[in-house]
Amino acid sequence: MPADYNGRWEMERNDNFEDYMKALDIDFATRKIAAHLTQTKVFVQNGDKFETKTLSTFRNYDLNYTVGEEFEEHTKGLDNRIVKTLVIWEGDKLVCTQKGEKANRGWKHWIEGDKLYLELTCEDKVCLQVFKKME
Repeated sequence: MPADYNGRWEMERNDNFEDYMKALDIDFATRKIAAHLTQTKVFVQNGDKFETKTLSTFRNYDLNYTVGEEFEEHTKGLDNRIVKTLVIWEGDKLVCTQKGEKANRGWKHWIEGDKLYLELTCEDKVCLQVFKKME
């Protein structure tokens, strides 16, 4: 049985986010605002079906997917690109690859205790975000 991601997770750490956003070509003003935000992740998981929300005071982002099924994702409000996204299980980790203009783009989610980890990659930049389970 895969890990249970259901719940609300509040950000505690956001390491190297600025460099990650630069790799995505996000403009200076947006980077400066985004770097100072605390995000909340909300997961509703039903087996391999996920409804996810990333919430902040600046911008929200919804992403719904089924593990193992590739789909077209419009990263509206992030870097505004269209990418081919595939999320798979690697053990209890959710591993995402995004094919598009940028090389080595994707993310990994995993849980250790009451912490949710998110590793974001783009080209040679890696950002690590850590969230604590709230409910």
